[in-house]
Amino acid sequence: MSQTHFLRRNWKLILNIVTIGALIVLIYAIRDQIATTLRNIEHVHAWVLLLMIPIELLNYHAQARLYQRLFQAVGNRLDYWYLYKMSVELNFVNHVFPSGGVTGLSYFGVRLRENDDVSGGKATMIQVMKLAMTLLSFEVLIVIGLFSLAVMGRANNLTILVAASLSTLLLVGTALFVYILGSRERINNFVTALTKALNRVILLIRRSNPETLNVSRVSHIMEDFHESYVVLRQDRQVLRASFLYALLANVTEVLVLYVVYIAFGHLVNIGAVILAYAVANFAGLISVLPGGVGIYEFLMTAVLATTGVPAAVSLPVTVMYRVLNTAIQLPPGYYLYHRNLVASGNEKRHADG
Repeated sequence: MSQTHFLRRNWKLILNIVTIGALIVLIYAIRDQIATTLRNIEHVHAWVLLLMIPIELLNYHAQARLYQRLFQAVGNRLDYWYLYKMSVELNFVNHVFPSGGVTGLSYFGVRLRENDDVSGGKATMIQVMKLAMTLLSFEVLIVIGLFSLAVMGRANNLTILVAASLSTLLLVGTALFVYILGSRERINNFVTALTKALNRVILLIRRSNPETLNVSRVSHIMEDFHESYVVLRQDRQVLRASFLYALLANVTEVLVLYVVYIAFGHLVNIGAVILAYAVANFAGLISVLPGGVGIYEFLMTAVLATTGVPAAVSLPVTVMYRVLNTAIQLPPGYYLYHRNLVASGNEKRHADG
């Protein structure tokens, strides 16, 4: 039996093994944080921590509605609960596999293959637009956070520099994104150059396959991507609604963290929490460990310290937030993810039979 044939027949088993392995790595990486959380749990107001659950549910609601609005604009009416469950799955995938969201983007496209009228290009475009809306709406929170710090006299030069750098990065990235998507020729040139560059990198590892990513196939997907983008761009009402749902998703993320501060009895400046959350999440995208373990906690604590929140206050809160948030989100995410793998495997066996 060839290696390729073995992989095709046992892809579901292999994927489950890899997923469980990634979970084990994640748990091992945060083992000290789990122990710290258990030691600190008796010093917090447990009933306040329970508020994390409904806020997380509201976050998934915002994500599902965001997807639903975007799909509706390009002619696809997808069920709300289908998208809600997919949001939970995507959160699990992005949390367990450290890839800056790339794994989630791929998984999103695979999951939508069961909808015959949703093409690969359209699925990619929706996920990219969702990411763009999420990043752009965070600009609003950064402005609110900076204003809150300024009112309380906590907006020092370093804080302003960090906030301005993040805002500039978001605006430039969004402008570049819109510029590339605005022209079919620019999309083709960008995708062709990127695909060739990735193939050269992959060739260093896989010498036998000079074109792992097929340039013409990727270009075809991006053609579909461009057409869907043009349709979506013309619907201003949908874009406004999508932006508001993206903003709600960001607000709930920050609120979950702030709830842990309240549970510890600390009413810190919300602006400090917003800024620290933004920096930690952006930097966590490049971490090689699941969930940005280590980088996330360090940056969160460091940024909060520049706004006047002592590390003795912020570090235990950040650790508990990370552990409890992971405990709340990962089990249902893994359950839905695993159930989908089983269903996909059954469908494949029926098709082969």
